[in-house]
Amino acid sequence: MNFNEIDFNELYKIQKEKSTFKAKSSEDWNNKAPSMNERVHNSIYNEEFLKLINLEGIDTLLDVGCGVGNLSLKLAPKLKEVYALDYSSKMLEFLNENAKKQKLLNIHTINTSWYDSWHSVPKADLVIASRSMEVKDMKEALLKLNDKANKKVMISYKKGGSFVDEEILKALKKEIIKKPDYIYVINILYSLGINASVNFIKSEGRNSIYTSKQKFIQSVSWSIDGLTNDEVKRLEEYYDSLDISKKNKDYVQWAVISWDKKE
Repeated sequence: MNFNEIDFNELYKIQKEKSTFKAKSSEDWNNKAPSMNERVHNSIYNEEFLKLINLEGIDTLLDVGCGVGNLSLKLAPKLKEVYALDYSSKMLEFLNENAKKQKLLNIHTINTSWYDSWHSVPKADLVIASRSMEVKDMKEALLKLNDKANKKVMISYKKGGSFVDEEILKALKKEIIKKPDYIYVINILYSLGINASVNFIKSEGRNSIYTSKQKFIQSVSWSIDGLTNDEVKRLEEYYDSLDISKKNKDYVQWAVISWDKKE
């Protein structure tokens, strides 16, 4: 089979449907918003993502899946207008509160999802989608981002196909079906005539983020629904056995994929 004959988006959709990691509802994210607002603002991931952004010639930003505003808030002082889009109303409430505290008047929130019409969503010089690309149809999502960009698009996608570290899965004695890895995104973009750039950055892993056993277990349970009592017990034993120095060196990798607007 010729490479150009492979429908990578169809393969993506099949793998996405099979995956253990299912999409969360807006209500799920509303419930997650308070804990996210406590910890995401100070993250090595944010700093590494921001280092890759070149704002030369960029006046406006569309931040898709903006969450509580960890990137919008940092970029707003450097731009004329920031449009922050998320389908969790609670996330946007926290973002607006954070912007008010920092006296930022140029952030405009938009409560909508990937699957709604984006007809009224403004275009922007730079469009970003940071850790927010868990979509059913990747090709459709990438085209939406490209359409709303005047100049550039920059997204991130988890490397490795799993939201839970292999060591944690081993401790759980649990087999999973991985989600599509970042290479699907690269190949879908290529099929659209877009030659994207790829960089890899890191974020703190669960072992280093959570300072209590309870929060650690809640985090793993968030990613893998329906843990049994025996699996929870194994997680507790795993957490208790962690070496402090190992916890501080726990990272996961993200692929940052960027391209110039394709007409």
